Amino acid sequence: GGYISHLITSVSGSSKYYKGSVIAYSNSIKTSVLKVSKEDINIYGAVSEQVVTQMAQKVRNIFKTDFSIAVSGIAGPDGGTSDKPVGTVWIAIASKNNVIAKKFQFGNDRIRNIIRASVSAFDMLRKQLIS
Repeated sequence: GGYISHLITSVSGSSKYYKGSVIAYSNSIKTSVLKVSKEDINIYGAVSEQVVTQMAQKVRNIFKTDFSIAVSGIAGPDGGTSDKPVGTVWIAIASKNNVIAKKFQFGNDRIRNIIRASVSAFDMLRKQLIS
């Protein structure tokens, strides 16, 4: 967790547009800090459209920003299931008007999955900014 924040804050002057992040790596942080529904985590799992959508909405509200990014996935090499294999990632972008969420299926390489999820999240945000 935190690679997107790392990439943003590596740029000089990012404090002009970046307020911060919540690294909700565990389900307990998702529910206690972000107030994601425990029921939704139990029903759909942490790596799901329902959960990542709530995460994006809650972060945007906490930081009072125009946009927020939320990512939940199984980077690997362990933790996958037949329904959600390693490399399954959900990304959501929340704005004032809507939340878009998209499922990605990357490979088995943990570092590559983290990088690909970050690039995909930035691309989703870029598309929202130009639309």
